[in-house]
Amino acid sequence: MFRLTRWLKIEIGFLLLFISINLSAQDNSLTLEKAYTLAEQNYPLIKQRDLIKQTTQINIDNLSKGYLPQVSLSGQASYQSDVTKIDVSIPGFSFDPPSKDQYKAVADISQVIFDGGAIKQQKAAQEINGEVEEQKIEVELYKIKDRINQIYLSIFFLDDQLKQVNLLKQDLQTGIKQVEAQVNNGVVLRSNLNVLKAQFLQTDQKAIEIKASRKGLVQTLGLFINQQLNDNAIFVRPTSPLFADKNIARPELKLYSDMSRQLDQQRGLIRSKNLPKTSLFLQSGYGKPGLNFLKNDFDFYYIGGIRINWSLAGLYTQKKEKELIKLNQRVVDVQKETFLLNTNTQLSQQKSEIEKFNQLIETDQAIIDLRLQVKQAAKAQLENGVITANDYLREVNAEDQSRQSLITHQIQLLQAQINYQTTLGKQ
Repeated sequence: MFRLTRWLKIEIGFLLLFISINLSAQDNSLTLEKAYTLAEQNYPLIKQRDLIKQTTQINIDNLSKGYLPQVSLSGQASYQSDVTKIDVSIPGFSFDPPSKDQYKAVADISQVIFDGGAIKQQKAAQEINGEVEEQKIEVELYKIKDRINQIYLSIFFLDDQLKQVNLLKQDLQTGIKQVEAQVNNGVVLRSNLNVLKAQFLQTDQKAIEIKASRKGLVQTLGLFINQQLNDNAIFVRPTSPLFADKNIARPELKLYSDMSRQLDQQRGLIRSKNLPKTSLFLQSGYGKPGLNFLKNDFDFYYIGGIRINWSLAGLYTQKKEKELIKLNQRVVDVQKETFLLNTNTQLSQQKSEIEKFNQLIETDQAIIDLRLQVKQAAKAQLENGVITANDYLREVNAEDQSRQSLITHQIQLLQAQINYQTTLGKQ
């Protein structure tokens, strides 16, 4: 029973260790999509989005206060050179003229009844303006994807190069062992061995350069996504995207749509601005004289009623203002047409690049197969002393070059495919 319990604890411990290792590996992995998300979340421009939302809401709240009663206070003390007098003599009646110094304090309260929809239109305009500004930020944030694509895929390019360098070093080590045995047997000169050793050291230098470049790219990517990425970071290789949906879905298109809505809203503002406005008002005051100018004493008074205002000045400029909106709408339409033309042109070029790299990869594979056969023959000839180390090295380098071309074209193909999706707005 004791042994069973002990073995059970050991198995549970190994299971927990296995789970923790797997979770650690998952947490340490990074996909291209995750890199997009983290880069956008940590880009300083993202903070401006919240500021725009707050500003928009404050402006809308302030406009809503226009529906509340509006109160104004005023006061005045004056002295005038003359006052109204009644120069009529009526027996038994006397009229004292008002004083030349006069005073009044007035409170004016008004309540909007109908404003032609001005406040409603202004609130809608503020909302659309906020959406336009937010969408401009989305457009700028989307540009980050191109930079992430370049850095992320460059890491895989260097990884593939490093793998090929290691394969090249294996071929050189094989040649070194064979030539070293021949030198020891006095069959060939040591210079043949030195040629291969020198090439091995140069290849080792190339591996050092690749690792240093990769480290720099990883650190740069870490700055973009605001994470500490070390040499143990796992980068998930993106798969070749499918091209089923070819409709453009870039954030720029929504920006142009929002800008068109913004111009339409301006038409509503022009219309509401030129409509009559109606409000209730109450004016209460205390002054000398009051409403009764024949009573030369301080007195309270009030006036209430309904007020109608209709400014006709806007009718003179209404036509031109609408023409200006049409011109601005045309500018937006031209910008959208230009963007679509440039985007479709870019997509066409990228599609041609994809087709080109697909063809090159097929040729690369055929060249590698031939170079591999030549290298294997050279390896046998070197072992039998038929060719020199330089001859063997030439064939090894030729195969290495063909594999390097394949690596380059494979990464270029993947990058072209991802760029195509990014240009479409599907990433």
